[in-house]
Amino acid sequence: MLGAGEVLRLGRDTPYHALAWQPGEPHRVRRELVGASWEPPRTGARAIACLAHVTDMQLADVCSPARFEFFNRFAADPRMAALVPMQRPQEALTAHAIDALVRTLNAVRGGPRTGHPLQVVVTTGDAIDNAQWNELSLWLDLLAGGVVYPGAGLTAYDGVQAAGWPHDLFWRPEVDGEPDLFRDRHGFPHRPGLLDAAFAGFSAEGLRLPWLGCHGNHEALIQGVGVPTPALQQYLLADRKPVEISPDLPLEDAVRLFTHSSEVFTTAPSRTVTPLADRRIVDRRSFVAAHLSDPGTPEGHGFTADNYRDGTAYYAWDGLPGVRVLCLDTTRVTGGSAGSVDAVQARWLVERLREVSSTHLEPDGTRVDTGNADRLVVLLSHHGSTTLTRSEAFRARPPGEEGVLGGPDLVDLLHRFDNVVLWLNGHTHVSEVRPWLSPGEPGRGFWEVTTCAVVDWPGQARLVEFLDNGDGTLSLVCTMVDHDSPAQPPAALDPAARDPRALASLHRELSANVPWAGLRSGLAGGPQDRNVELVVRDPRRHAGSFSDALP
Repeated sequence: MLGAGEVLRLGRDTPYHALAWQPGEPHRVRRELVGASWEPPRTGARAIACLAHVTDMQLADVCSPARFEFFNRFAADPRMAALVPMQRPQEALTAHAIDALVRTLNAVRGGPRTGHPLQVVVTTGDAIDNAQWNELSLWLDLLAGGVVYPGAGLTAYDGVQAAGWPHDLFWRPEVDGEPDLFRDRHGFPHRPGLLDAAFAGFSAEGLRLPWLGCHGNHEALIQGVGVPTPALQQYLLADRKPVEISPDLPLEDAVRLFTHSSEVFTTAPSRTVTPLADRRIVDRRSFVAAHLSDPGTPEGHGFTADNYRDGTAYYAWDGLPGVRVLCLDTTRVTGGSAGSVDAVQARWLVERLREVSSTHLEPDGTRVDTGNADRLVVLLSHHGSTTLTRSEAFRARPPGEEGVLGGPDLVDLLHRFDNVVLWLNGHTHVSEVRPWLSPGEPGRGFWEVTTCAVVDWPGQARLVEFLDNGDGTLSLVCTMVDHDSPAQPPAALDPAARDPRALASLHRELSANVPWAGLRSGLAGGPQDRNVELVVRDPRRHAGSFSDALP
């Protein structure tokens, strides 16, 4: 694993660290769902499946007129907390970090515990940053492989990290003599030639594994928050980019204004930028259509013709023997970064769970036998239990009346089906593992696993191996993996500094030194959230030796 290495420079507020390889972490056994007395059996264990989880790439058109980076000026203002940060110093290099992670996944020959081949890569949303077609095209090109151009349509950088932009908010790697908060306060480096290298075309390896898609809030909303209005779409195609907030806009109302009419933030002073015809908004149906037309596997990357017809983005995938993957669409296209599950989708989820469950609980607690064969269920969604919310209007509804499901509601629903063993999600950019013990049946429950973002530190993916322990339990063995690039990038003037692997390395080093989201931020989680063995009762076995180990 990677951690802080030597201090390369001292900023006024924080030091700038190199990264260095450190000893790997052993797998911690987490027994919360089976009791402290459980011990791994000596024999009889059998590998079932192996997948990789990747989330929150946020591949951005970093020069887009509809990105409002100057909001970072209000980072300390609580009224703007839901809207910042809107720019990262490493963001022009994200395509290289994604390509490096793809190379890592392609090279995985088997899970570290079982040796079982990696079968599928599951993503859980926010592959792109600003709901733009040129971002989605770049993302699909990266996974398909071949020559890609990280500028999302531009061949030269034309954004806030270039010389001459107002404010000292942004790291300007090539500029000397202009105020630069990141270099002055946080010791960020001088990297001449970096922006040209970042936008140069390179040969992407392409993911050689099946992969599944997922709809997140950044696929649907401006900066993951604002509803794309017709006025904002017109501005997106224009040759102007705002550089300041209008003084007559009240900050106490900024979140509401941005959520429902973000074009009001385009009325202040602006600069001329290069326009692009492919800067058009991606809606849910066009997002699904792009996946359906992609030649990779599986067909549609989980999405179906029914999704396109109905304007939905949730699906069931049965490509792993003995396992059903259910992907939810938790994005609120009505705006805001939080998620929810509407009543129609909740009914669909119940039906798909019944199909692979021999028995389940009705909402009133009655247990029903279905006659169906049991399969293990893995749930995918962008939002997790802490970021799925429901409105005050729904909370006032009588019990049992349908409406929007928040996190606790979805957990309650999942507890009715014993064969849900794992819920994978993202959104928070933090690696975290939560046990959800069934309130009515001791020894039953499922694990919620949130994986860190690729765009931010530590930029990792997570392998998950499924292991039948042979004693009535399953182990879900989670292992964090770093992307394929050096711990430290070459010096700025070294010709090797333009190599894609070197740019991926620099992306990770920069992200590690971002003061609000780096080494000291907690985004990597603790040891109990990274390399872990998560033990759960095997729902396919309703009796046996494991019953003696229940708490």
